[in-house]
Amino acid sequence: MAAAAGPVPRERDLAPHVWPSNVSLADDGALVAAGVDVREIARTYDTPAFVLDEADLRARARLFRDAFGAAFAEVGAEVDVFYAGKSFLSVAVARWVREEGLRVDTCSGGELAVALRAGVPGPEIGLHGNNKSDDEIRRAVEARVGRIVVDSPAEIERVAAIASAEGRTAADPVPVMVRVTTGIHAGGHEFISTAHEDQKFGIPLAQGHALAALRAVLGHPELELLGAHSHIGSQIQDAAAFEAAARAMLGLRADLAGATGVLVPEVDLGGGYGIAYTADETPIDVRGVARALARTVAEVCAELGTPVPRISVEPGRAVVGPAAFTLYRVGVVKPVTVTAPDGGTFVRTYVSVDGGMSDNIRPVLYGATYTGRLANRAGSDAVVRARVVGKHCESGDIVLPDVELPADVAPGDLLAVAATGAYGRSMASNYNHLLRPPVLAVRDGQARVLVRRETEEDLLALDVG
Repeated sequence: MAAAAGPVPRERDLAPHVWPSNVSLADDGALVAAGVDVREIARTYDTPAFVLDEADLRARARLFRDAFGAAFAEVGAEVDVFYAGKSFLSVAVARWVREEGLRVDTCSGGELAVALRAGVPGPEIGLHGNNKSDDEIRRAVEARVGRIVVDSPAEIERVAAIASAEGRTAADPVPVMVRVTTGIHAGGHEFISTAHEDQKFGIPLAQGHALAALRAVLGHPELELLGAHSHIGSQIQDAAAFEAAARAMLGLRADLAGATGVLVPEVDLGGGYGIAYTADETPIDVRGVARALARTVAEVCAELGTPVPRISVEPGRAVVGPAAFTLYRVGVVKPVTVTAPDGGTFVRTYVSVDGGMSDNIRPVLYGATYTGRLANRAGSDAVVRARVVGKHCESGDIVLPDVELPADVAPGDLLAVAATGAYGRSMASNYNHLLRPPVLAVRDGQARVLVRRETEEDLLALDVG
């Protein structure tokens, strides 16, 4: 029998940079989340479930607030940090991040509605989107959001028309930013690299298109041009791409001032800061990136002879992603004999769980990798090469493609997958009419429901027959 090649090693201890900071192991090997045993979570709330460490999320929000605030204060600039609603948004989470000093970025009418229900003031909300409806724009204008990020020349005209229809004038303009594609490519996958020219977001910097869009905004008295916005990708691990984008954006700002005499007050440097999904990955150094960006902004502004603008950043998944994990229950465990490329064979154990691609589409969509472990006990010292799969009618419904689990893994066991706070619940679906899992907050030995589990009644209520 040929040796199995290169499975992810079994995680004996918790990798602290992968799991939420208040997750630990009990003496018997069970996972404990902020003082709550996951076995009790499963008994009380069932599985699958997203388990969110409230204190950990709050600490990550404060880290970005403090790191960027301190770094840019040294160069005489103020900074706003926007929480990415698209990563995961609920009323409670919106309240938490606002309490920790962050603003909230939304990209749909639904996300805007959640932020407003949470009590986030309109001026502390931004609205993104490459294809906003007239209703979404109107609702943002009515809510007096702090900025609408326009994504195309045509949208400038639409926002201006709606602003005018809502009675906004030069005395009370609607604040807007223009999203610019800088041509600087960054991110962990082609689909999350968002600043190359051949894609749906923004207005290209090349050939003067972005400059023309900024000038177009200035031609509408009912609009206030706050500045230019850049977002170069997601899951970025170092500061170099951000620094290059900052140079391009500050140069655009200076070009506009030279052409029109208008020096916009703000530049948004985007985000997409990377996290660690596995033990061998390294999360981005938040304080280091903040210092590097502040230094670059100060240097470029000095070279251009312009004052340092107000800066805004959008950390993305880095606030909520590492703060949560998904708790599953194991169902079928099935050993399968597999033929290796060298003609030999090995046994792969398929471990099926009660969720899958409906609660975490990223492995299918991006080939994303995660860390998983047995959660209700330590298990045997002997291991098997396992593939953790979901219960959907798709062969590609794979949660963990290659992981070592205890050889005695069995139906009824609990399995936890780390770093699913971002884009798990927010991208969840009802494929095969599975019910979307709840989001549970844990803190100080207590668990509570933030977003309840869907029911079959919820599904049937939408089906008018």
